[in-house]
Amino acid sequence: MADEDDGLIAGVKRKLIETKRRWAGEGRLLTGQTAAPGAQRLPPGQREVKNWPVLDLGAKPDLRLDRWHLRVDGLIEQPLVWDWQQFLAQPQIEDVSDMHCVTAWSRYDNTWQGVSAKHLLALVKPLPAARFVVFHAYDGYTTNLPLADFDDDDVFLVHRWDGKPLTREHGGPVRALIPKLYLWKSAKWISRIEFVAEDRPGFWEARGYHNHGDPWTEQRYGD
Repeated sequence: MADEDDGLIAGVKRKLIETKRRWAGEGRLLTGQTAAPGAQRLPPGQREVKNWPVLDLGAKPDLRLDRWHLRVDGLIEQPLVWDWQQFLAQPQIEDVSDMHCVTAWSRYDNTWQGVSAKHLLALVKPLPAARFVVFHAYDGYTTNLPLADFDDDDVFLVHRWDGKPLTREHGGPVRALIPKLYLWKSAKWISRIEFVAEDRPGFWEARGYHNHGDPWTEQRYGD
């Protein structure tokens, strides 16, 4: 049964990857419009939804809290590993932000609780050579962003959404949250944060998606 399940998951993943690669090649959903952040709430080509659609690679890791760990390493002075209790022992901050998915939906006024990127950066102290961050997830997913985008007031490692624990389907127990970029940059099921000197495109970035992912300039796909 396990082999059959693995084969089904692999099949779903291959089909999803092929579909999204085709979208990137076709420029699907692009409107050609741009807007300055703050000029309008809804980025070009997006529609507002009230639910939270579920999108993943076809496998949702089932992470027991007593086995969950987050490792932070790379070009930093103080590498660390947090277990669940150590993560919860960090200062917990609540914040409200919108989120925007590259598949053209946006959801307003999401209330998050978690550990701020500012707090994490103060603990690990990136070295001068560190210019980029790579998120690694328990399902093998990766995504990249400039350190400057990670080092922002609205960036968090979140474990609660709208007053409830973040569910497995949405990346629980902990996911990254970078609300100024398309949601694929906010890696689910986060297991490791790596600080690097050179940019390293992640899973979708290497498969036709834009390397940065700004919703207001429709950075859905690469050149």
